Amino acid sequence: MTPRPAHNRRVPAMRDLHLTVDAVQRNCHVADARHARDAALCTYLLAMREQFRWEHELPLAAPPSRAELGRWMTEREALWEDLESSDFASVPVAGKRHDPFDAATINRTLVPEGLVYGAGLGRLGRPHFFLGQLERAESRDGLTVLVSGCEYARDIVSLPGALQGDTVYIRRDALRRLLWDRIELWESRRYSGPLASALEHFGWRDDRDAALEQMLDAALETVILHELGERAATERLGPGWDAMLAQLRGVRAEALARAVRDNLADCLSTLPVLADRASPGPIDLYAAMFEGLRRELFPRLVAAHAAADLGALRAASEAGAGHWTRAGRLVLDAFGSAAGGESALERLLGGERTALKL
Repeated sequence: MTPRPAHNRRVPAMRDLHLTVDAVQRNCHVADARHARDAALCTYLLAMREQFRWEHELPLAAPPSRAELGRWMTEREALWEDLESSDFASVPVAGKRHDPFDAATINRTLVPEGLVYGAGLGRLGRPHFFLGQLERAESRDGLTVLVSGCEYARDIVSLPGALQGDTVYIRRDALRRLLWDRIELWESRRYSGPLASALEHFGWRDDRDAALEQMLDAALETVILHELGERAATERLGPGWDAMLAQLRGVRAEALARAVRDNLADCLSTLPVLADRASPGPIDLYAAMFEGLRRELFPRLVAAHAAADLGALRAASEAGAGHWTRAGRLVLDAFGSAAGGESALERLLGGERTALKL
């Protein structure tokens, strides 16, 4: 496999880059072999469809051939069978080999070459890797933010943002694909709501390409704000939070923990900034992506957005900063109690969830 240029961007000319790309992609395959089929069938099929589109450099609007996609999936799953018991390989960079999870050391060589590498553990301890072109690097609130553009290696679950230590990794291509999936679904149904409002604000009907890029810029900034909030949330909740999260293997228990911290992160960073900037497009786009358990537990925020009331949005954010801090400590106490663990977190999700909702 060789680096694939995208969006007319120059492929960096680092020595033996193809060896780095091949090693990272192999580790992506190993991670997928172990975990890709853990997802629900619908989620798995959609992820495989997007991976096929990425590997074959298809435009976002181009539907893959069903026959070609079917053959590719059969071949990919056969590859996974061969790799499932394999170890992750070291990553060669400019003549030296590195632990595949030592992203900080690897990036000390790659970033000056216009590249960025990401590696870490995601939901339920699943490993993730990517290698992409470095689009920009900046400092925000004492953290280094690395934004990648086109990607040369990736697994099938592409997280648009992650905080590791003092570095925030933002994946523009992954975020573009996530946005496109939401818009594609909206196009098939044309329902009203925050995404329809965001599309109207960004001029989707007049120029789809320009609107998508503007929405992508807004979403990227929102993801950065969220990751900055995660740092603040972790400081509030203490080191026990990450230790707990690393132990969780139940889907419901982990979903609760992540929903509480994500809501706290947004109340500490994302929502106050969006409210202060008072631009309806980014706020509508945030609301369109606010879903699942996070949304269910935070009806006050949903109501504030529905009312298009910036004062209510600020009030929900301020109240949320205190509420989600208390909820996080409740989760930690439940997990650490004598009859605690994951079952205690699942019990918090039972009934009306009044101790958690705001």
